[in-house]
Amino acid sequence: MLRDDIKNALVVAMKNKEQDKVNTLRLVQAAIKQKDIDARTKGVMDGVDEATVLSLLQGMIKQRKESIEMYKKGNREDLVAHEQGEIDVIQSFLPQQMDEAAMTEAIKAIIAETGAAGIKDMGKVMGALRAKYAGQMDFGAASSVIKTLLAG
Repeated sequence: MLRDDIKNALVVAMKNKEQDKVNTLRLVQAAIKQKDIDARTKGVMDGVDEATVLSLLQGMIKQRKESIEMYKKGNREDLVAHEQGEIDVIQSFLPQQMDEAAMTEAIKAIIAETGAAGIKDMGKVMGALRAKYAGQMDFGAASSVIKTLLAG
């Protein structure tokens, strides 16, 4: 489903001669294809699932945000704008991100479901969150919320 959306967006971008968008979508498709190839070596012949694709997209956004920070330090506003454009294209395929309040409530619910009692259960909570909220949550921010809730 998400793969089809990306493929269709690529066709539209090509017809509209939106070269930056075409380049970004081709990068996304190449990354998904690489994940599929990696999965085949592990015996998964159907390709990666939707949650893995969402996680991949989030990783791509994270990489670009890190690049933006570096470019800002180097006073390369042209590259900052380019990276931000790529982020905008990639984010258009992600579900709506949870705000901090919704994320905290979801984490509390997962902690209750898993019976997590301390920091040692953080991996269990993160795993459940990733399975249930892939693409909807910033797991870096979620990690600090989980630590706070489990420590207190």
